[in-house]
Amino acid sequence: MQAKWKYAAGTAVLLAVVMYVISVWWSVEPDVLEPQVLNDSSGQPVIGYATTTSLIDTIDTLLDKPGGWLSNDVMPPSVMMDNMPAFEFGALEQIRDLALVMRKEFSRSQSQSTADKDLLEAHSKLNIDHTSWLVPSAEGEYRDAVKLLKLYRARMADPQNKDAQFYARADNLNEWLKEVQKRLGSLSQQLSASVGQERLNTDLAGDSAARQSTPSQSQMQVKTGWWQIDDVFYEARGSTWALLNFMKAVEVDFADVLKKKNAEVSLRQIIRELESTQQTVWSPIILNGSGFGFVANHSLVMANYVSRANAAVIDLTNLLSQG
Repeated sequence: MQAKWKYAAGTAVLLAVVMYVISVWWSVEPDVLEPQVLNDSSGQPVIGYATTTSLIDTIDTLLDKPGGWLSNDVMPPSVMMDNMPAFEFGALEQIRDLALVMRKEFSRSQSQSTADKDLLEAHSKLNIDHTSWLVPSAEGEYRDAVKLLKLYRARMADPQNKDAQFYARADNLNEWLKEVQKRLGSLSQQLSASVGQERLNTDLAGDSAARQSTPSQSQMQVKTGWWQIDDVFYEARGSTWALLNFMKAVEVDFADVLKKKNAEVSLRQIIRELESTQQTVWSPIILNGSGFGFVANHSLVMANYVSRANAAVIDLTNLLSQG
């Protein structure tokens, strides 16, 4: 009987070690993607190819990385992991934002034009709950979205097909940058709340006639829960990773627009700040020290990079808005 207990205990320890090694392997974050360029018969880059391909490759990378899509797994060890699922969700939010703007802005010449059918359906499939594991599964819907995006890309790159277009204009780019601003601003606030803050209510600031549906406090205590700190951090890592992929592609497709507005340096500054968010985290856990204490606060460091990237996005938006 004692031998059986020793055998069972040894098996349990070995299984735990194997599960831990697998979880560490599956938690390795993917590398930043480089933009892909396709030249036409005259040697000029096909407008929109880099951005569309970056969107496709970002989704594929999340689905095909070690462990695959982990957010909807219900078996160990992935069911006990939270950092990589948070990373996936952050990246997915940026993917959804870009897919939405591609459907509403990049592929349309004006407000009265119709939406591209493949982009319309692809955006719909990307909006399935990222934790869905039954029928339909999140992975299945996202792979279907990739197929539709590839169909759009093939039609757009075909010089004989005039139905699918990608319009690289300053106003279109600004619409996407406005979505980016909201996303980065939200992430910065969540990261900064790791140490707790007293925030004044500025919801109605700037408009004396503004009203809201229900009253709220003039100031409130905002603090991220202890169990959520690492989730928020890795959500920001995933979001900025995907955004970095997209910014590098936008630099290619909107090169003429950026040059005309003398905004190339502004975009490169955004890319530089986003690259800083992807530095290696050497600590085995996400530390949550006070702002000026002895222990580091990784969330505040990340919030600094995200806020600086957001400030650069605002500067770029202003440049593109100028005549």
